[in-house]
Amino acid sequence: MAFTRPTLTDLVARDETDLKGRLAGGDALLRRSIERALARSHAGSVHGLYGRLDSLAMDLMPDSASGPQLARWAGVWGLEKKPATAATGPAQLTGVNGSIVEAETRLQRSDGVEYRVTADVTIVGGVATAALEASLPGVAGLAEEGTALTFVSPVAGVASAAVVGDGGLTGGAEEESDPQLLDRLLARIRQQPQGGAGPDYVRWAREIAGVTRAWVFPERSGLGTVGVAFVMDGREDIIPLGGDLTTVANHIADLRPVTAQVTVFALAPVELDLTIELSPDDADTRAAVEAELRDLLAREAEPGGTILLSHIREAISIAAGETDHVLTVPSANVTADDEEIIVLGDITWS
Repeated sequence: MAFTRPTLTDLVARDETDLKGRLAGGDALLRRSIERALARSHAGSVHGLYGRLDSLAMDLMPDSASGPQLARWAGVWGLEKKPATAATGPAQLTGVNGSIVEAETRLQRSDGVEYRVTADVTIVGGVATAALEASLPGVAGLAEEGTALTFVSPVAGVASAAVVGDGGLTGGAEEESDPQLLDRLLARIRQQPQGGAGPDYVRWAREIAGVTRAWVFPERSGLGTVGVAFVMDGREDIIPLGGDLTTVANHIADLRPVTAQVTVFALAPVELDLTIELSPDDADTRAAVEAELRDLLAREAEPGGTILLSHIREAISIAAGETDHVLTVPSANVTADDEEIIVLGDITWS
């Protein structure tokens, strides 16, 4: 039988009835009676206890657990919440031969995000490649190849300007949320490891920080080959960078069957551009609409999938603050090819 938590009003009524029946000469219905005060005091305490029981009832099963209990359930199946990670990658430096850039030297982007050099590097042939790590974990430290950097403090013999090197600064991710951990846990429970079946590749890819969804493409390049693609929904641009692909590929290489030839690749984005006449048309409502559209794509976008026009309209309609809208673009369902995925493009507010 399902546990149903009684309301505070129900508990007060129960206590009043019980006191009235047990205390001769008393009347709990009188406005200022002692019975009425006792009933409310006791009911308030019991209501808190029922709240604790309600919480425990939810934590008894993994599909409704949260917080520490969810983490405990995940541990039973060998899963851990993925911690926040800092972006890492190379930076190209120039300067006078023999000049040294020491570990812990700081560089920064134009927006003030800082990075530290993780090991000493020496200028040879006028150039050097320094290994960087973002000062703070999370997606803020991500940077594409070619992004301009400058030294926070001058370094003798080294040019003040630098650029992000091949592959970009990747790997930065926020701490995994409870819903994301729960999704991985339920997938682990429902799909047992099979030593290299399709779901195994999905699970292996999602073990990497920042990877939220993944898909497997059996025999993508012929017999014995496997393709793996993934996205990172915690970022503004969910399509992984080159360094992200390398990280996932290296992780899967240690787990795959020895005979499998695995290719980890990025899906081609199909931008969903929209033209919306919104009412009321203000910053908060626009932000709410954009959030709902991103949530829709996170739930329904997949390789070879279709985003229904009716679902797009629904996402706009349920946004907080929206009272009416007219959607003129797109005018039909939006479909992606097998190795494409629909992502949010430009929104024109008409």
